[in-house]
Amino acid sequence: MNSARRPVIGVMGSSTQAYEDVAEPLGRLLAMLGVHMLNGGGVGAMGAASRGFADVEPRAGLIIGILPADLPDGEVVPRPGYPNPWIDIAVFTHLPLSGISGTDPRSRNHINILTSDVVVVLPGSEGTQSEMELSMRYGKPVIAFFGEHAVAWDVPAGVPVARTLDEVERFVRTHVGDRL
Repeated sequence: MNSARRPVIGVMGSSTQAYEDVAEPLGRLLAMLGVHMLNGGGVGAMGAASRGFADVEPRAGLIIGILPADLPDGEVVPRPGYPNPWIDIAVFTHLPLSGISGTDPRSRNHINILTSDVVVVLPGSEGTQSEMELSMRYGKPVIAFFGEHAVAWDVPAGVPVARTLDEVERFVRTHVGDRL
């Protein structure tokens, strides 16, 4: 890992529910820390975290979205809802949005996790759960930040669950603090 490179914090969460009470403050915190934030580039919790990050001015980091796209005749056509309006760098992929497992080698989730230095998981469903599993598989520091929300799946042993933003900040600083 290049110690001069600005850290990339992956924020994974629901594409259907915003969970604004945890996602927006998380986005603001990450912007204030001066990191880049990466997510799937869509709406829901990804959009809320992106909005919170973009609201911080001035900020040093950028919002990176790893996006699904259709490629008729080789032309990139974004899927509806992608990218959300706060994405600074849109990385379009040929990888499908649905129809495959989140841990399948053809899933964008691998790019999300492998590009992140630290992963923060917000409430979400199967796709979010698979991103937590991939974080563990690839040895990425991962923390769940659910606030007071519940999820319908078990957090794997060894993954801390934060209820407060202060806990998330301590986790991020522990893993990339020398680069902040």
